[in-house]
Amino acid sequence: MKHTLIAAIAASLVLVPGLATAKPSLRDVPEIEDPLFAVALAKEVADHCDSLSARFFKGLGELRRLRARANELGYTDTEIRAYISSDAEKSRMRAKGERFLAQNGVSYEKTETFCTFGRAEIKKNSAIGVLLRAK
Repeated sequence: MKHTLIAAIAASLVLVPGLATAKPSLRDVPEIEDPLFAVALAKEVADHCDSLSARFFKGLGELRRLRARANELGYTDTEIRAYISSDAEKSRMRAKGERFLAQNGVSYEKTETFCTFGRAEIKKNSAIGVLLRAK
């Protein structure tokens, strides 16, 4: 009985550190997911609106900042690359973006809606808007 209790305590001490270092998926880390989503949406708007363009260097700087922050949170560059290159994550992000755009009156059939949305985001100085500029 005494040995069983000691073994159980020893096993729990071994398991607890493993649980403490378990990291959530980057999609579940809002300080990474939300700005990454803004970059993706800004690119989508710029791709569909001829009168707006993406602020390339600002977007690149944001992506570098996100990578550094993810590293600070304990994610390796390999984990980060796996996340952003994952087909499943790309599909999830695309679906999330399409829902968001539709909820904000943007239609892929009416490209001017991308411009209207993008200009409104620029005016609000939102996370998406700061990544866009009028041509």
